[in-house]
Amino acid sequence: MAALLRIEHLEVRYGDLIGVADVSLEVPRGAVVALLGSNGAGKTTTLNAIAGIVSVSKGAVSFDGAGIGGLPAHAIVRKGLALSPEGWRLFTQQSVENNLLLGATPLADRTRIPRLLERVYSVFPRLAERRHQRAGTMSGGERQMLAVGRALMSEPQLLMLDEPSLGLAPAIVDTMYDSFAALHREGQTILLAEQSVDLALEAADYAYVLQVGRTVLEGPARQMADNPDVQRIYLGME
Repeated sequence: MAALLRIEHLEVRYGDLIGVADVSLEVPRGAVVALLGSNGAGKTTTLNAIAGIVSVSKGAVSFDGAGIGGLPAHAIVRKGLALSPEGWRLFTQQSVENNLLLGATPLADRTRIPRLLERVYSVFPRLAERRHQRAGTMSGGERQMLAVGRALMSEPQLLMLDEPSLGLAPAIVDTMYDSFAALHREGQTILLAEQSVDLALEAADYAYVLQVGRTVLEGPARQMADNPDVQRIYLGME
């Protein structure tokens, strides 16, 4: 499969601090790619750099064959990338549906919005039940669903998910990952940043491991699941 997203030797600096030192990866069209690593490995910074939230210091980021490193976030969303960020970043005083509609802001063709809303509600039926509820009164799992749904409202070619299981009850995590699997079957391309190795490798086709801001290991997800280096060395597990 052709690469929809390609990152080559990405470096991100915050003044004198290095957030990401040397990350390279590819996301084929239609695939689910996992970005693994412990807390502080550089996963969030990598996704934020792709999304244009932080500046690329060195290296190249290309999407669908065109360079996007250095473009502002609003321009990157319009090219077909959407990020569901860690911590949700919802408009808590607004309703569920208003939050979703805000996710459709980049769309040039507004006639697509009703269809996209129905798609989100079919993926996350709980959001349909709570469409008029204020986002700030929802549970953590429901807020995570809303954050992902809002990202889907821009109809992205590439959906990026930053720590979607973080802080959620196991039953809610299972529901979330069932939804991601359904999106994958529909052909959605996904880049998934996760600390949970088992979850990510079960969902993904291919995986990369980051350690202190560098890509240190990669391979097909099934092979990575059996690789002792993933558990022992790079993720600090026995």
